[in-house]
Parts: sequence; C-alpha cells; structure tokens
Amino acid sequence: MPEPILVSACLLGLRTRYDGSQKLNNKVLEYLRENDYIPVPVCPEQLAGLPTPREEVQFVSGDGNSIIAGNGALATVSGRNLNEIFLRGAIEALQTGRIASCQKALMKERSPSCGVHMIYRAGERVPGVGVTTAMLQKENFSVFSEEDL
Repeated sequence: MPEPILVSACLLGLRTRYDGSQKLNNKVLEYLRENDYIPVPVCPEQLAGLPTPREEVQFVSGDGNSIIAGNGALATVSGRNLNEIFLRGAIEALQTGRIASCQKALMKERSPSCGVHMIYRAGERVPGVGVTTAMLQKENFSVFSEEDL
C-alpha cells in the first residue's frame, strides 16, 4: 500500500523557493515512484504566511535546533528577525505531516527551513539543520534530503 511522505514542494517542481523558482529533482520523483510513496508537498515558509517571492533568509546564529530552543537567530538579508515565522511554518508542516499520517520527510538541503545536513549561516555553508527539519526530527520523523538518495 502506498505510504505518504512529506516532501519539500520545490523538489516536486512547485515554484515555492524564496526567489519564486523551483528545484524539480527527477531523482526525487524516481525515488517516490520506485518506493510507492505518495508525496505530501509542503513549503513551511509559505505555510507560515511568507510571500513568494520573498527576501532571502539565513541563520545569524545556531541552526534549527537552536531556534526551537530559543537561542538561535534567523534573519532576512535586510536584518528582519524571522524566528517566530519559521517556528510557525515548522509547526504547520508538522501538523500537515500528522494529518497525512506521514512518518518520513524528504526535505531540500541547505534551506533555512528544510536543510537536513547543511544550512547557510552568515553567508557560509555550514553543518546544521533547518527549523522544520529540527522539529520533524524532534517528533520522530525520519528526515532525509535529496542528496541522500
């Protein structure tokens, strides 16, 4: 029987990225087909109410786990703090996963919401997780990225 899986919407070809583009990944589509998964598309940033396109966001300090713990910082390139908005998006993505009975998530690497192994902090690519990935992992979802396929 097909299994539902949360998937970053941009990986499915939806134009949800901060710049209004998408990151359609044929390897992801093939993986979903071969493993009989039903993708449940999510864009935590859109779920939180941010527009598309929107200003680019990076971590100022910490990563997704730090944001959840209340001691990290995320900001737009112009300096607007988005901690609360990204937490709201993570909660909405988690709720979407629960509604759809997902136990797994395939998320976009390096995203401030969805990064699984790498994020951007102060313009540098560094090890870390996005806010939504951190929340999903905390709630025992199995989370991996397109680069793990």
